[in-house]
Amino acid sequence: MDRESLGKLDKSELITLILALVEQNAALTARVAALEAKLNIPPKTPDNSSLPPSTGQKANRPETHGKPRKGRPGVARALDPNPDHVRDIYVKDCGGCGAKLSETNQPNVHAYDHVDLPPIKPITTRINLHRCDCPRCGKRVTATPPADMPIGSPFGPGIVALVVYLHTSQMVSFNRLVEMLEGLFGLTLSEGAIANMLARAGKPFAVAREAIKAEVRAAPVIASDETSARVEGKTHWQWVFGCATAVCHVIAPSRGKAVITGFLAGARPKVWISDRLAAQAGHAEQHQVCLAHLIRDAQYAIEDGDTVFAPGFKALLKRACAIGRRRDGLADTTLQAYRRDLDRRLDALLATSPSGAAGLKLKWAIADCRERLFVFVTRRDVPATNNVSERALRPSVIFRKVTNGFRSCWGAEAYADIRSIVATGQLNGRSALQAIRQVLAVGAAAA
Repeated sequence: MDRESLGKLDKSELITLILALVEQNAALTARVAALEAKLNIPPKTPDNSSLPPSTGQKANRPETHGKPRKGRPGVARALDPNPDHVRDIYVKDCGGCGAKLSETNQPNVHAYDHVDLPPIKPITTRINLHRCDCPRCGKRVTATPPADMPIGSPFGPGIVALVVYLHTSQMVSFNRLVEMLEGLFGLTLSEGAIANMLARAGKPFAVAREAIKAEVRAAPVIASDETSARVEGKTHWQWVFGCATAVCHVIAPSRGKAVITGFLAGARPKVWISDRLAAQAGHAEQHQVCLAHLIRDAQYAIEDGDTVFAPGFKALLKRACAIGRRRDGLADTTLQAYRRDLDRRLDALLATSPSGAAGLKLKWAIADCRERLFVFVTRRDVPATNNVSERALRPSVIFRKVTNGFRSCWGAEAYADIRSIVATGQLNGRSALQAIRQVLAVGAAAA
């Protein structure tokens, strides 16, 4: 409003305008104060929160002017214990006088391996089905296709296994798969053929995942975690449920408790391991929360200025983790004594008054989950952290970043099935490709 307009206002209108400006000024002042206070909050980093390490700022490596590095004996590649071929090379003649030399007195003085790949090309087998007329009844009979090479897709289980492995485990897109198969093997495939191949392979993987799901449900200790996934342009969640011998992946449109309830189908394990997400609680007789998450939360509270609760709590969690690493050499009575000592120390910490807002928030959170902190101390089959679930989800996080998600629901389902088979196979000493080949072989035999 300009000066001329202000001059036309009467006294009551001026008072109303002044009061409105005073109120607006107070609101803006409060907002500025809140923003200034927020600037003093320590930033979230991978060291004090659940942010992935890739989001952290990598410090420059400091310049070093120390002593030169000491040398050490070289380490050569070990010889293959089972070489495919062996060639014995003998001296035929003397390099000095040219005399012919016998092979009888020539010991082996040096051995080395030469490793190479032969040219790889697909093997094409033409199947000619013949038919004839039966001389007895006159019926026309056609030969039955061989069981290992049925009519249908021309691509055998070796190609299917390779495509599944490269796409799901090595995150190779359909477009790059076409180029890779052509360049490496001289195999011409279209993106549509690859999609059809994955769709047909879905059935044996789904059957195998049902067996894995049953194995996880029956386990006494189950660990779980979740991460986001994109399916048909919408946000879904990829869950992982794992035990000592199996890992099962599930992709669902929800992050809620219903996903876990549906997975368990009435089963109730002895211990559940997870973070403090509310949906993860109440599914087992006991619940062990991830101490790694809490150590990072305590670090954030320390950086926020808490000098009372957070430092002591962080030290207590590290003490508990150290006890967990020594469980195998400790007696049950010793572990029970350690558990009582940890509980007493926690009671003393909860009786203190944190000196910062983040510390107070952490204290309230711990008071609500105190019975879930040290379950692992007296149960040797329970880890102190949920790192096993995070490792199981890491390939899927990379897959999401590389591919930007799934274009179809069946693609997401197939991926969850394959990840379940691969992760379970790796727990049992099989490589990803071996696990995929095994499932496809079982599916082909059952067909």
